[in-house]
This record gives sequence, structure tokens and C-alpha cells, in this order.
Amino acid sequence: MIKALGVIPARYASTRYPGKPLIEIAGKSMIQRVYMQACKSALAKVIVATDDLRIYNHVKNFGGEAIMTSVSHQSGTDRCAEVLEKMNEEYDVVVNIQGDEPFINPDDINSAVALFNDNETDVATLYKKITDADDVVNPNVVKVVMATSGKALLFSRCAIPFARNISTNKAVHDGIYKRHIGFYAFRSEVLRKIALLETSILERIESLEQLRWLENGYAIYAVEIFSDSYAIDTADDKEKIELLIKEGKIV
Repeated sequence: MIKALGVIPARYASTRYPGKPLIEIAGKSMIQRVYMQACKSALAKVIVATDDLRIYNHVKNFGGEAIMTSVSHQSGTDRCAEVLEKMNEEYDVVVNIQGDEPFINPDDINSAVALFNDNETDVATLYKKITDADDVVNPNVVKVVMATSGKALLFSRCAIPFARNISTNKAVHDGIYKRHIGFYAFRSEVLRKIALLETSILERIESLEQLRWLENGYAIYAVEIFSDSYAIDTADDKEKIELLIKEGKIV
């Protein structure tokens, strides 16, 4: 059985929404909701990794596990790597759980971890089929092209593959386009190596850290999910989600 550690990186100093992990959503903080959802999965342990004492103390107060990490990390991946080194136990896999997904589906976490039953998997991630043609050309929607094996070949903000011989609408209807979900799990030894890599050309061009891993030969496998995503990046997002909770559309 795969022994997996779940890490929720949580920064207070968000550019667009300062203090985001501590905002209250229908009676519970966002970080508490993420933590509770992650604990419903098959992860052996879930821990919040933060660089802020307010978040650390809050997690401890609601009974969660937290660890203080460096203020200098450039990404959640780096923060996860520090947590791994500080743990007294060994884990086969480390899962980086987004701290702004208060309703993440525990089954999606389990699906990603299950990809490590294949020894070829270095990194695991998630995708959903794109159903709106506008998302194909939206640079904020990251696309992934995959092999039949489930191995990711390329990630891009561009429309990949380019629909030359059929219409984009037809390609969307046929399920050709896949939206990458920004969720990663790593073999522990791979995470240690990835954390030492220099930024790569493709990564800098597209501002996608997973391209660094592909450029360095790491195998990323992805599994399709079907649950809805409710990420909170702005105060407007929070209001929309609270309305959905009030209407009983999210529980």
C-alpha cells in the first residue's frame, strides 16, 4: 500500500487576496475546510505548511497539524520538499494540496495517489475534459496533451493540439481538449530532486513549473476527474461559493 503524505502550502501574503487561508466560509476558515476534505482521503497524514504564525496557530486551534516553513520559497512544491525533509517518518509519495480548494474531492486525491502503483510515474496530476470552446483559447486555462498511456506529453496556455483540420467546437465536442488541474503528487525521491532543479526555458516562457520537470525527463501521469472545482482567488469567488452553500448546491 502506498504511504502518502498530504501537504497544504498556505501563505498569508497573497497578492490578490491577503490572508486568504483564514477567510471564513459559512462558519469555517478556508484552510480548515481544505484540511478536513484532505483528511477524508486515504492519505496517511495531512499537514499544513505555512510561513505565518497566524495560520500556524489557527490550524493548531482547530486540531489540525501544521509546520512552519521558510518565507523564501517560490512555490508550493518547494514548501512541500522542506516538509518532507522535516518529517520523522518516511513516505512513498507527497501530495501538494492546493490551499484555495475548500471543497476538494477526497476521491480525486486518492485517484492521483493510485497512479503511483505504476512504477513509471514520477509525478501525478489531474485533468478534466474541456466543454467550453472559449476555454481552449483562454491562456488562464492550462491545456495538457497526453499519450494513450496517460503520460503527459506537454502542458501549455496555448490551444494544444491546434485544430487545423476540424473546427474547435467539433474538437471540444469530441473530448479532444483537456484542462489541467493544478494538483501534483510526487514520489518522495523525485520531489527531493525536483526541488534542486534550476528554472527552465519553457517554464519561464509559459510560467508553468511542470514544464521544468518535463524538460528534465520526469514522467508526469494524469488521471481524469469529474468533480467540480471551487477555487477561491478573490472576494467575489467567496461570495459565489457562499451563495452555492446557501442554496444547498455545495455541502
